[in-house]
Amino acid sequence: MLRLTSRSLLQASRSATNPSRTLATAASSSNVVNIVEVGPRDGLQNEKGSVIPPELKAELVDRLVQAGVTNVEAGSFVSPKWVPQMAGTAEVLKRKTTEPGVHYAVLVPNQRGLDDLLTLLSSESQSPPLTDEVSIFTAATDAFTRANLNCSITESLTRLTPVARTALDNGLRVRGYVSVVIACPYTGKVDYKRVREVAKELLEMGCYEVSLGDTVGQGTPFEVEEMIAEVSKDVPVSKLAGHFHDTFGTAVANVLAALDSGIRTIDSSVGGLGGCPYSPGATGNVATEDVLYALQNSPYTVAGTSNGTIDLSQMSDIGWWISEKLGRESVSRVGRAIRARRTREEQEKEKARSKL
Repeated sequence: MLRLTSRSLLQASRSATNPSRTLATAASSSNVVNIVEVGPRDGLQNEKGSVIPPELKAELVDRLVQAGVTNVEAGSFVSPKWVPQMAGTAEVLKRKTTEPGVHYAVLVPNQRGLDDLLTLLSSESQSPPLTDEVSIFTAATDAFTRANLNCSITESLTRLTPVARTALDNGLRVRGYVSVVIACPYTGKVDYKRVREVAKELLEMGCYEVSLGDTVGQGTPFEVEEMIAEVSKDVPVSKLAGHFHDTFGTAVANVLAALDSGIRTIDSSVGGLGGCPYSPGATGNVATEDVLYALQNSPYTVAGTSNGTIDLSQMSDIGWWISEKLGRESVSRVGRAIRARRTREEQEKEKARSKL
């Protein structure tokens, strides 16, 4: 049976309107999917109320790694004045258990953030180091960049170049983020050519991977595939990752569209934690539990250290644990379904025991 994916439909549509134009990407030869768990940073940074203590964030990081996660954002070296929930990231790095082979990335928005990290690493010499990776970020529109960084895209890239260089010179991996790759909350529809240009510049300054973020969660699978096709004209799809928010309920579909386009790294957040302080109305990241469930019995295998993958049951438990610590329920659809099933099973067991 012929399987018509959104990608193949998009290609057919383009061929009909412009026979000479074809998609620039090809599916990766590997079907191993890497998950970057962003809950402790992108997930928690938009929490309201009192600041989450470092010991709780460190425990969250440890629980995620115990569930099989090998790439986790542990925090951000950003001014607490602008992002209060990221206060104490140095303490988080020191409190967490540092497992060999696990990358504990931290976001560094500028040279000051990197300098603070390097000072910490030099004072806490250990093997493996507290972290071996930093993330840097910009956006695909000037309006969003000005709201987020108080500068234009060009200015942000100029500032990031020496940050990336210094990080690389100090033996750190560098990962890049491009925000609002589909739609901008201030200017609307985004020019995918601009996304391509920004991603290319991040790659050229030394990023090993560039994560493309649908920050407002407005994208559809067709838009995601069209955007990736444009970006991959200059950036190998193997160097790209997908970062999707679930504002309009399309995040899992967009993950599948990204995988169909050849991307093999997906950012996700346990319990669907997250949002964006500079993107009005944006809800949480796609839930890690929902991504893991969607990829069951598929051609894809999720990489991890729990029997060679990431344990869905454990991730569901973590999503509920951290959500309840924050005073609410998990927003992961899969997490809620797993808990409901367990509750029903326990009720049935109790009924059976009561009849004895």
